[in-house]
Amino acid sequence: MFSALELTLILLSAAVLGVVAFRMLHLPPMLGYLVVGIVIGPFGFGMAEQSATTHVLAEFGVVFLMFSIGLEFSLPKLVSMRRTVFGLGMAQVLLTIAATMLFGWLMAHFLPQLVDISWRAAFALGGALAMSSTAIVSKLLTERLELDSPHGRQIFGILLFQDLAVVPLLILVPALAKNTSDLLPTLALATMKAGIVLVLLLVIGQRLMRSWFHIVVKRRSQELFMLNLLLITLGAAWITEKAGLSLALGAFVAGMLISETEYRHQVEEDIKPFRDVLLGLFFITVGMLLNVRLVLENWWLVLLLLTGPVLLKFGLIAALTKLTGASTGTALRTGLGLAQAGEFGFVLLNQAGGLQLMDPLLIQLILASMVLSMLVAPFIIAKSDAIVMKLSANEWMMQSLALTQIATRTMSTQKHVLIAGFGRSGQSLAKLLEEEGIAYHALDLDPDRVREAQAAGANVSFGDAARRESLVAAGIHRAAALVVTYASTPSALKVLHFAHELAPALPVIVRSHDDSDLDKLREAGAAEVVPEAIEGSLMLASHALVMLGVPLRRVVHRVQAARDERYASLRGYFHGASDAQEDAEHLHVRLHSVTLPEGANAIGKPLSALKLADAGAEVTIVRRGKSRIDVTPETVLHAADIIVLRGTTEGVARAEERLLK
Repeated sequence: MFSALELTLILLSAAVLGVVAFRMLHLPPMLGYLVVGIVIGPFGFGMAEQSATTHVLAEFGVVFLMFSIGLEFSLPKLVSMRRTVFGLGMAQVLLTIAATMLFGWLMAHFLPQLVDISWRAAFALGGALAMSSTAIVSKLLTERLELDSPHGRQIFGILLFQDLAVVPLLILVPALAKNTSDLLPTLALATMKAGIVLVLLLVIGQRLMRSWFHIVVKRRSQELFMLNLLLITLGAAWITEKAGLSLALGAFVAGMLISETEYRHQVEEDIKPFRDVLLGLFFITVGMLLNVRLVLENWWLVLLLLTGPVLLKFGLIAALTKLTGASTGTALRTGLGLAQAGEFGFVLLNQAGGLQLMDPLLIQLILASMVLSMLVAPFIIAKSDAIVMKLSANEWMMQSLALTQIATRTMSTQKHVLIAGFGRSGQSLAKLLEEEGIAYHALDLDPDRVREAQAAGANVSFGDAARRESLVAAGIHRAAALVVTYASTPSALKVLHFAHELAPALPVIVRSHDDSDLDKLREAGAAEVVPEAIEGSLMLASHALVMLGVPLRRVVHRVQAARDERYASLRGYFHGASDAQEDAEHLHVRLHSVTLPEGANAIGKPLSALKLADAGAEVTIVRRGKSRIDVTPETVLHAADIIVLRGTTEGVARAEERLLK
């Protein structure tokens, strides 16, 4: 029997090896965790067994996952997506539960010798099967740049409701497991408790949370911020547990409380390491539940339990999505993306097992089928386009027609400007090009925008500029330039890749939010990168200088000089408490002042000897007293000098350490 420390070390070692292997295979790490659990679990090599330690680690993983989901559930976001979330998502969950209960009733009446489950067990099983994997699907859609696609928005809306539905399901399943005579009072008590929690959330908790975070943040201590975050998450989980609800519900409530504050983004980044590590251990413990020998002995039943729910969810979700007015291709892709089981399905299934609602053998077989469905999910999503083309001739014809329409509209055009994205920036660019008599053609993925713009005479087509076929149809070989007008670095990198492959000499201009991805985009082949934050500050400064009497020619010269030097002198700024999100991302270039105290490592040394560039930062200013010293490699630093560093958060921290220690 291993000690708690030895068991934790075994789990961590196996997790590292499993994630490395699956990363090398370009597969989601979560699948690595599941496989690791199967291998080292009691039904594998027996290196680790289910114990109180693994149970606590797994439960904490779910707590932090529910907290992260709570951060996503701000009320304005739910309102804006209400049709997809509470229409399509609710219908999917309820109909999946209903179909499972109907199947359980049919089996109990006609084949009781094969499967005999109560309606309570069928309800719990339906709730488990209704879930899809938020972790797998969101990651794959992000990597495929499909989160903002029509099917991506539908998938995300359904996932949001599934995650939200876990909360009442975690309350209902234990209530249903009790005696039927006490069912209504139990449900009434559970509903009353949930109602009290919501009242605290919407009325009292919100104001209290914002005020408390203000107090904590004013102390300017990252350590205190993290301690406060863990206290709120685990404290809320403890309160709901003591109230007879679940730990996960309390964490969800805490996440929703913080989602309405301005500290949400920093909280999200700070909690991510705890969530990912503990959730990884949760998936390992799930893998440890899988009895491989039992699966092999009942492989035909496991295969049936795998294909049945996957096909049911695929058909149900595709049909519901089609009924809401989506195209056949969007409906099929939505169904394929959500056909697999989800992480909260394991939570509900384990809860049903703990309440002895189902036979342990049946739980093992269902668990095996759910794990296998998650293992095949990345392959299904990767091949979704090919599957949709096979299943729907109409989809193939629509895509071919869309490409043909693009090609027809641009066939006679030469030396035109290709505009990727026809939002506000794209339309402004198109107007200026028209005024100069320069031809253009735009591609956009919003069908309503394309339809209205085409009716007004704009040269725009429905198409994805991040697809090779769309660029070819739009005449990239005949174009004079390509402009990416939306600020999405992953998508822009994909556009740059295909543009460089199809027309290496074509200049590509890319828009970005700021200078954080400027170097990455240039290295990918962008002729120019326009960081809107810096350009906005340039325009603001130029208007101010002109109004202050500075000659227009000199102002224009200064602005052009800043652009010619690729914004080098403007990159980075001094961060404050309001820049918590940028600090959390560790990517933005920032400025940071360091005062050299007596005994600092840098005193008496030239800048060249400190090799600050190797640390990831550069010196922009050296102040000595009230004067500014010219910065050269030979500049020798003195005590009380103020050194202004420029670099990423991590680079600046390393450079400061070299200066002081």
